[in-house]
Amino acid sequence: MSIPKELRYSEEHEWVKIEDGKVIVGITDFAQHELGDIVFVELPEVGAEVKVNEPFGSVESVKTVSELYAPVSGKVVQVNDALGDSPELVNESPYGDAWMIVLEVSDMSEVESLMNAEQYEEMTNQG
Repeated sequence: MSIPKELRYSEEHEWVKIEDGKVIVGITDFAQHELGDIVFVELPEVGAEVKVNEPFGSVESVKTVSELYAPVSGKVVQVNDALGDSPELVNESPYGDAWMIVLEVSDMSEVESLMNAEQYEEMTNQG
């Protein structure tokens, strides 16, 4: 299972990448593996405000529907529309093509409070 070192992670299995002062959000390899084959992804509209630890969308797999929780608060400035037509990208490329939203973050300290790769790896090995 892949856990890129440069990303930050939430307890709800979302990853965060800081790029050009904005934050890219997706779900982890661990999460997509647990969910199984992803068949549908629901994401917010550009312009929507998301709040830390609150749902911002959902992923549906052959097993279940899971809510996506915002790892940080901010305004959605970009949405990965490709996931509407190709939800399987979440399984194939969770850290690449399957990014979900880009946020203009209201408080960068929220990013700092997320887990680093080592902490996330520790958490996922507990279960």
